[in-house]
Amino acid sequence: MDYATEFTPISAAIGGGLIGVATLWLMAANGRIAGISGIAGSLIGPDGGDRLWRLAFIVGLVVAPLGYMATGREIDVNIPASTPILVIAGLLVGLGTQLGSGCTSGHGVCGISRFSVRGIVATITFMVTGAIAVYLIRHVL
Repeated sequence: MDYATEFTPISAAIGGGLIGVATLWLMAANGRIAGISGIAGSLIGPDGGDRLWRLAFIVGLVVAPLGYMATGREIDVNIPASTPILVIAGLLVGLGTQLGSGCTSGHGVCGISRFSVRGIVATITFMVTGAIAVYLIRHVL
């Protein structure tokens, strides 16, 4: 199985910059942190006061790649895992976001940029756990 990845620093820098601008905009406009799990989770929760911006944010996550593809470019995604493994992985990520009180976008992007100790510790935990999981899946199992 080939695990090679293609790193393109210019597109990565542009993407990172866009993420930074989006999180800054959300904080400046709404005073909210751009944590995807919290944004999505509050769409289905009982608090209905600010669902419109949350829905717009999630719709933007779906529409942006569609807009990219509309320019004639292709998004090449190759995930070397079966559907059951992906479902289990998704459930584990959901469980982790509940246990960690947030996700990589909330803790990693917004927490670190605000020098939040909780965000930094959570991000280190995500990264170490991810590295261990990749090692176990690729080299042990």
